[in-house]
Amino acid sequence: MGVRVPPSALIRTPDYDYHIIVGGFVFCSTLLRFRALDIQLEKKNPTEASIKITLSEADYQPKVEEKIRDYRKKAQIKGFRPGKVPDSLIRKMYGKAILVDEVNHTLSHALQDYLRDNKINVLGEPLPQREDADAIDWDKQKEFTFTYNIGMAGDFSVKLDEVKVARYSVDVNDALMDETIENIRTQPQLGNSVEVDEYQEGDLVSGELKAEEGDFSHNGLLAPNDLSDDTKKLFKGLKKGDSVSFDIKEAFNNPTALATATGLSPEEAEKLEGDFTFTVEKINRQEPAELNQELFDKVFGPGVVSSEEEFRTKVRETIAENYERESERLTNAKIREELLANTDIELPDDFLKTWLKATNEKVSDEDLEKEYPMFARDLRWTLIQNKLAEENEVKVDPKDVVENVKEGIRQQFRSYGMGDEMEDMLDNYATNYLQDKEGQNYMQVYNKLRHDKVMEVVRQKVQLEENTVTAEEFRNQLQQQ
Repeated sequence: MGVRVPPSALIRTPDYDYHIIVGGFVFCSTLLRFRALDIQLEKKNPTEASIKITLSEADYQPKVEEKIRDYRKKAQIKGFRPGKVPDSLIRKMYGKAILVDEVNHTLSHALQDYLRDNKINVLGEPLPQREDADAIDWDKQKEFTFTYNIGMAGDFSVKLDEVKVARYSVDVNDALMDETIENIRTQPQLGNSVEVDEYQEGDLVSGELKAEEGDFSHNGLLAPNDLSDDTKKLFKGLKKGDSVSFDIKEAFNNPTALATATGLSPEEAEKLEGDFTFTVEKINRQEPAELNQELFDKVFGPGVVSSEEEFRTKVRETIAENYERESERLTNAKIREELLANTDIELPDDFLKTWLKATNEKVSDEDLEKEYPMFARDLRWTLIQNKLAEENEVKVDPKDVVENVKEGIRQQFRSYGMGDEMEDMLDNYATNYLQDKEGQNYMQVYNKLRHDKVMEVVRQKVQLEENTVTAEEFRNQLQQQ
């Protein structure tokens, strides 16, 4: 529905820019300072407030006059020499637009500076009360008053020392080793395909699929595992030259499998009906790969291991590393759940819903109410991360962002069989990626690295209860998340 704005995009610290809307014009602020203005903060409750800014003529008029003089110097109007256009004509043609521009500009910076100087961390963006802008008489008024509604998170603390989370280590025993090695040996790209005389479950069958009525005929590959259970039973014990008949509408598990078996598009295959006969021409069986150097090289790269013992050791290390990564992710997820459950953060719910409606015009009230709880949950987690990062002085160096992207590209190159010869190109690839999507890629990598650093600190401060479990028990824990 479009309301799932990333929570990190909603949280504005006083160092961020704002877009302030006045009289239909939109301007973005920069960090400049202005003379003291009449600004009043009125707190409605701990999470909502309004900021009233009043501009007198002295606040904006000097800049208006400066711009009018600049326009007069540059304006090219028929009948007047450059720089000789009457001041009155410039005011008549451009005066109101310049005034609106400068009022917006002054308001934008004034609000930005006020939020920064008073250390007010707002959620979303200030929402202008549009009736203020609608009521302005730009031809007569000299003083302007504008009010902005803001939302803030209530004060909260994160008590890491009270968090208790189970952490799991997987026992990489011989049974798990044997299971993993057997799975490796039977991978289609690693095992050996051999032709056999009689079908067994799991075999692939080639032959002719032909309609018993009509002229449809197709020679191709059939995977009985794509068939319904009743149809699959018909293939048991079949040999070359044998035939089996079935109703084409009831034979296949899904339209994609039917299309693959018939060589047609899903739309065309869907039109087939009636009984069909499949005549077996060839049966292929996948046999496990032998534990030899060819397999070792395919799995870990040429020359990395050179014996079955080294292969088993490397497999054990890889299993342990993979489960360790999964365990870290599971531990982080459990910590997140504990912190969310035990950290009370009051949000400006009414303000945020109004803000979301204002920035997602097509969203219905029903959809907003349905999805807001998940949105608020994600926002609370972002606030918790931000507080933990601030309290523990967690920072991400831009160089780390670049290096992270470069390492990802290196891994891609290696998977394509390319190596050090591509190193000189990494800087350009990384720069192009990080600049793409108007900087969103950069922020995505930055936020991930920041999250990882925060969680590394958190895991050192919470109480982790170490548990050694079997692979099956660990997988059950993953499924519960």
